[in-house]
Amino acid sequence: MSDAGLVIVRTFLNPFDAELAKSALEAADIQSIVQADDAGGVQPGLWVGRGVELLVRTEDAARANEVLGQNSQD
Repeated sequence: MSDAGLVIVRTFLNPFDAELAKSALEAADIQSIVQADDAGGVQPGLWVGRGVELLVRTEDAARANEVLGQNSQD
């Protein structure tokens, strides 16, 4: 999946929560990308101030928000 046509559906405080949400989207057949800046691994905690983003294709955004909304209520 290329970066063109991607939108941020959630920003998380840590990569673990982002990966859990990514798993929920995969279970619903929605491809996603977890993106966090760590300066290429040189500064592993750099994402702390910026958050960890979960991106999906623009056309999947509404469905992704539905899936993530359902999971946040469980």
